[in-house]
Amino acid sequence: MSAAEYEAEYEPALAEVLEIAREHAERVDREAVFPAESMAALRTSGLLGMFVPCRYGGLGDDLHSYARIAGRLAAACMSTAAIWTMHAFQVEGLSRFAGDRLRQTVLPAIAEGKIYLASVTTEARKGADLFTAEAALARRDGLACFERDAPVVTGGRHADAFLITLRSTPEAQPHEVSLVYAEREQLRISEHGAWDPMGMRGTESVGLTISGSVPLDQVVGRPGRFEDIARDSMIPLAHVGWSACWLGAAHGAFSDLLRWLRSPERRGGPDVHSELVRERLARIRVDLDLVSAYLTRLCDELTAARSAGRSWSDARTRLRVNTLKLAASELTFQAADSMVQLAGMNGGYSRLAPLKFERHFRDLRSARLNHSNDRMWPATGALTLLDPKVTLL
Repeated sequence: MSAAEYEAEYEPALAEVLEIAREHAERVDREAVFPAESMAALRTSGLLGMFVPCRYGGLGDDLHSYARIAGRLAAACMSTAAIWTMHAFQVEGLSRFAGDRLRQTVLPAIAEGKIYLASVTTEARKGADLFTAEAALARRDGLACFERDAPVVTGGRHADAFLITLRSTPEAQPHEVSLVYAEREQLRISEHGAWDPMGMRGTESVGLTISGSVPLDQVVGRPGRFEDIARDSMIPLAHVGWSACWLGAAHGAFSDLLRWLRSPERRGGPDVHSELVRERLARIRVDLDLVSAYLTRLCDELTAARSAGRSWSDARTRLRVNTLKLAASELTFQAADSMVQLAGMNGGYSRLAPLKFERHFRDLRSARLNHSNDRMWPATGALTLLDPKVTLL
């Protein structure tokens, strides 16, 4: 199925999800609660099957469709989009690295919308560092046993299953990390902490303490080698998906701004004949076009690499994936900030304004904190030193 055929097949279901997400977005943000209605619609739409191979009833792995769906969801509700994106790239890791029994039992259920998958990678002392773990996996009576605290688990209160990072054995070094799949009924879960952030409030990312025992074949990939899964699957897909979300939210807001500026019914606000206003519009457009072009081109390159059997973990690909994340997180927020400035106090700054920019502004402010740019800039500089020929995308 081509990307166009794929999207045409799922367009009616996506349109229904978007309508529900838009209807509930403001309340979800105001109350900082999980977008339960949007998630219910996603379950019945078939879209939870993104990255489930077609032979298991899923949608396959078209990267461009993944990015476009993420962007359209984000224009309606950023929290819904982020939750779907995180589920999708967890599924891709599971699809590619789980053993046969786990794939055959779990992937069809995901495609049918029965399993929403959340990620457990944070720990109190190490923060969001993916490549280390403190809590250890122990083997007892043929089972993999663990107890794990995580200060932030997006959608954790509502997930049906989890992918959990753990130190591979009690004797292992912190960098020897394993990935474990566990379903809610295999776990004892308690919540801690509170959730009241500035933006992305609907992700309801509460803290969890999780313990349980699972069959050994629910360890995904080679024990102690989670890094392989992260670099060749989850990290590239996370940055593509999140960047598409940020772009989609800013794109939707910009379209609303332009319709408002062109409306003959508008009273007051900026003068579209002003050179200053036109320059600001142009700068927003350039920022969004640059992110869109880099995102699309990187999807092309990742797709070609995967088709040719090449890994996504080489230094050049990591450099480009990081570049996308850094550019998208900073330029889309810059665009949102410019839109608020352009629309003014009464046009887009207030919650009561005709343009609902303040929610997008708060949501997009989180982009630089998500896998913090403060860590990614030096890491990207180190990768830059490995490419003296400066092979641009």
